[in-house]
Amino acid sequence: MSDHAEPRKAAALTRRGVLQSSLGLGAISVGLGMGFAAPAIARAQSPTTPDEALQAMMDGNRRFTRQAMTSFAEDLKLLKEKTVAGQAPFAALLACADSRVPVELIFDQSIGRLFVTRVAGNIASADIIASLEYGAAMLGTKAIMVLGHSNCGAVKATIEGKEVPGQISTLYRSIRPAIDAAGKNLDAAIKANAKLQAHLLRTASPVLNGMIAKGALKIVAAQYDLASGVVTLLG
Repeated sequence: MSDHAEPRKAAALTRRGVLQSSLGLGAISVGLGMGFAAPAIARAQSPTTPDEALQAMMDGNRRFTRQAMTSFAEDLKLLKEKTVAGQAPFAALLACADSRVPVELIFDQSIGRLFVTRVAGNIASADIIASLEYGAAMLGTKAIMVLGHSNCGAVKATIEGKEVPGQISTLYRSIRPAIDAAGKNLDAAIKANAKLQAHLLRTASPVLNGMIAKGALKIVAAQYDLASGVVTLLG
């Protein structure tokens, strides 16, 4: 064995030790059912209630805005190896496809922890609803967040109503009710759209509605501010 082999081995063990410890911490760190011997991570997910899942997400966003992220310190190779056979995300998101909204980063979550669906304007189409039903009913997500963001191009385009190429205008019909309710103020319309899509998820899906009635799931609307990085829950 070379002189450098032992330090490398020790470093690898240390990274794994940090990961294993963090996965047993509870609401902020999320276990992935990774098969470690420690009883604290025998469960697939650390957050066990919708409120704990939402708290874990908001705690992660605070770490992101303070530049104190922890997910990069985890052993990604180990995470990938242990999530190949299955997944156990603790929360799901319906986010805009905008490239300025890197969902896992802004919630400081790593591989296997968030079940993310994305489409321009974060609209609750039939395909999106089906995907989120799968995440909740089959994978056990405890919370779904509809995440709008400041200066959303899809909402802005809907307000302007200009001619656009291809099938882009098909997005308008799903966003238009929010414009009708909030008017042509962009920020107000973005918030109204996130709330509207969250309402659609709650009411259009018997699967999700049933889980909400049992207290097994929460669906909330939120907005991500591109400038500050802060996620704000919308009432």
